[in-house]
Amino acid sequence: MSSILTNNSAMVALQTMKGISASMNKTQAEISTGKSVGSAKDNAAVWAISKVMESDVQGFKGISDSLSVGSATLTVARQASESVTKLLTEMKGKIVAAQAENVDRTKIQTDITALTKQIESVVGAAQFNGLNLVDGSQTTVNVLSSLDRSATGVTSSNIQVSAQNLSTNAGAALTNGTLSAANVVTGTPVTLGGFTFQGGGGALAKDAPTANPATLTALVAGDSISLKIGSTEGRYIVKEGDTADALVSGLKNSLTESGLSDSDFTLTLASGALSVANNTNNSAAISVSAARGTGGLSDLNTLNVVTSPATALTAIEGMLQTSIDAAASFGSVQKRIDIQSEFVGQLTDSLKTGIGVLVDANMEEASARLQALQVQQQLATQALSIANQQPQGLLSLFR
Repeated sequence: MSSILTNNSAMVALQTMKGISASMNKTQAEISTGKSVGSAKDNAAVWAISKVMESDVQGFKGISDSLSVGSATLTVARQASESVTKLLTEMKGKIVAAQAENVDRTKIQTDITALTKQIESVVGAAQFNGLNLVDGSQTTVNVLSSLDRSATGVTSSNIQVSAQNLSTNAGAALTNGTLSAANVVTGTPVTLGGFTFQGGGGALAKDAPTANPATLTALVAGDSISLKIGSTEGRYIVKEGDTADALVSGLKNSLTESGLSDSDFTLTLASGALSVANNTNNSAAISVSAARGTGGLSDLNTLNVVTSPATALTAIEGMLQTSIDAAASFGSVQKRIDIQSEFVGQLTDSLKTGIGVLVDANMEEASARLQALQVQQQLATQALSIANQQPQGLLSLFR
């Protein structure tokens, strides 16, 4: 039956055209953006996975930067250790020469003193972005190395670098700070204070010419302060110019980083004193100790080939081994960091490839599909035109 009110053929052709137009719009969007999944509505599951992977790629870029800084820092420390080794080797040659009886040991001692000053200069200057791994101011440094994703969440991993002390610093007993109690009792704050700094206005450098570090009892740069609360211990290395505020702030930060709970113990700073309040129902032992930072090359200042050439030879051999071990340690860790950096770069590329497999459009397929859809659109247009002409044929029945 034919009808001038309902043109079924035209409606079918029109629906076909709408479907073809929708497919063309999607194909054109793929071609213009290069993505088959450009938003969550295209494929929610794939889009969500790709976004998580993209966030990991950004995280690994930050890790790559961290590894680059760590490698550069270790390069400085390693080269400093190698330079110290070279200078100590030169010094050993002079000490060996001083073992003979018919040499001017006084002149040799002058050369040894000059080389000692040069070693101290190298150690003091071996810093990268303010971090010195050879002067005794650090113990360990963590370099961010990985982002580990699992079913339980995301965690970061570090490569730990052990600092080496190639300073010539040495000394005797220190004046410790004081604690107001031996235990941190619930509701009763304990205060740490009373540290004395050599220099008055701030801690002196470990090699300050105003006094021999071996005779100083107050704090100088390189000295170590430890504060233990319960089973958690914080440690701070005194730096040149430090005051009591800097020291107790460093101890507070170290304790927090070591895992001391802010909810269990409240740490407050005021006027160079660190107050510890126990918020638990159990008392916790608290103790403080101070130790003179003794450098691995501290015997350099006591070498004397004029009076004790044999002793000097024994001492230089031990210090030479110390500097060699330091360089080897830095070289080993730097190699590990460089390997990790290369791996992170390859992993980042693999993640990008995986994201591309999930969301990138197949341009060859899209091109072929677009051409097919264009032909279908033309045919659908012709079909709709023919369907619209059918009612015109009914006029001939009424002539």
